[in-house]
Amino acid sequence: MSAQQKFDGLSDDYDRYRPRYPSGLLRAVADELAPFDEVTAVDTGAGTGIALEGMIPALGGSARHLAVDVSQDMVDRGREKFPEVRWAVGPAEEFLENLREPVQLIVAAQAYQWMDRARYADAALAALVPGGVLAVLQNNRDFSASAFLDAYEELLEKHSPGYSRHYRDFDIEAELGAVFRPSGGRVRTAVERWTRSMGVDDFVRMSSSSTQVQRAVAREGDAFLRRVRSLCEEYAQDGAVGLPYRSELFLCVKG
Repeated sequence: MSAQQKFDGLSDDYDRYRPRYPSGLLRAVADELAPFDEVTAVDTGAGTGIALEGMIPALGGSARHLAVDVSQDMVDRGREKFPEVRWAVGPAEEFLENLREPVQLIVAAQAYQWMDRARYADAALAALVPGGVLAVLQNNRDFSASAFLDAYEELLEKHSPGYSRHYRDFDIEAELGAVFRPSGGRVRTAVERWTRSMGVDDFVRMSSSSTQVQRAVAREGDAFLRRVRSLCEEYAQDGAVGLPYRSELFLCVKG
């Protein structure tokens, strides 16, 4: 399955049910850009523009936004939401390598793990102006703080071929620091913890928009989604499940 095929056909539920990013982390990105009179921002792996929903107001009306994603379906949905953004379909690495304009901000929200990470970091560093920022954002389900999420991850690991809950367990700060720090840049990490409440139907729809669940559905059909629903109902209180998140911002500034 290609990178594009992973996400084609999932845009509606992805856009409606995926969590948004904490405003405090988005403000931290905007604050780092205060020295610039003008900002051109590039959202890489932009999906349907979920990060743009928070980043556009955080940066203010004068910022110019570009966005790229490998999925045509995702880009079509994003363009409907944000027609003022310049959208493109294709790999983020290639898009950054071909930029021929000054860029003050590059964002990868819930997308960094899908990249050719070494190539992506090098391309981001080269594309940014001095003082420019690469912001890598992640909303991580905190299965260590929830019996329900722990059981959900166990269900995915059992039924989704090749899936492990630890698929993002690599040192992002170290990876990005190895690229940004040698030239005088800096990297720091910010974390925000929060909890989201979702109805059972909404959680099942959100679950179905993920690639790991689609792999399980491809193997077992709708029976897998019935397993997800049954698990939700087992842990739900008043028809809803609580989802603790650990959101991370890796903020890299070019020297």
